[in-house]
Amino acid sequence: MSTIEIPAAGIPAVVHGRSLWDVALRRLMRNRAALTGMVILCLLVLAATFGPALVPFTYDAVNKNDVWAPPLTQGHLLGADALGRDLLARLLTGLQVSLMIGMVATMVSLVIGVAWGAIAGYLGGVVDEVMMRIVDVLYALPFIFFVILLMVTFGSNIVLIFVAIGAVEWLTMSRIVRGQTLSLKHKEFIEAARAAGLTQGAIIIRHIVPNLLGPVMVYVTLTIPAVILAESFLSFLGLGVQPPAASLGTLIAGGAQDMELAWWLLVFPALTMVVTLMSFNFIGDGLRDAIDPKDR
Repeated sequence: MSTIEIPAAGIPAVVHGRSLWDVALRRLMRNRAALTGMVILCLLVLAATFGPALVPFTYDAVNKNDVWAPPLTQGHLLGADALGRDLLARLLTGLQVSLMIGMVATMVSLVIGVAWGAIAGYLGGVVDEVMMRIVDVLYALPFIFFVILLMVTFGSNIVLIFVAIGAVEWLTMSRIVRGQTLSLKHKEFIEAARAAGLTQGAIIIRHIVPNLLGPVMVYVTLTIPAVILAESFLSFLGLGVQPPAASLGTLIAGGAQDMELAWWLLVFPALTMVVTLMSFNFIGDGLRDAIDPKDR
């Protein structure tokens, strides 16, 4: 809300306003669900970053005397698995790997998708048609077939997971950015930039992309949990992170196999996955509500 100072005679009024980002930030901070999601996500990131160093076990340490140790026994806070490995250490390491995959793969899709969509939408014409037909063709490829092909050709490693997931997730990002670019390219400030003699590349970088940050930020917060789920699905099928390394997907897959003998191997990783995904979704919903001009 703006405030207007009443001027003295002969002195013009001074209007103090807030930028759209200030308004959006205030609206976001008033959203309890989004604020709760941010707090929980910060705690999860801190736990994944510093937690493994604080646990007295390593994620790959095998101890035959602790096989299937229940929670709160033999020094294992969350229990141990079929090889006697501490579940808490593996859970923190798996959370670290899943968050890293989610964020890195999302950043890959962000860079490619924003660049592709902004160029296609701004240039239009034949360039737009060709670029978006390429997107349509890639959309038609089955995701799991594409990943299996990469794994068989290049072998299974964590970098390849980044490439495989990021190579698919950017498609939706490019469509969203293209649609937003089409609505921006004929705005007055873009016409003014053209009249000032700016090149097409400069207009895209300095004027188009900055005005796309709102919807892009919202989509990023919703893409990260989708990437984590995709990695978990691949790990569940044995195509993701390979032992002895762990991710939330591999822990859930292993826990599902042994749930009748050791329920904690499934329950704790599954709860961690649910809390992580809900935190991102709460933040994404809060950002969408804060940035949407229809809600102001």
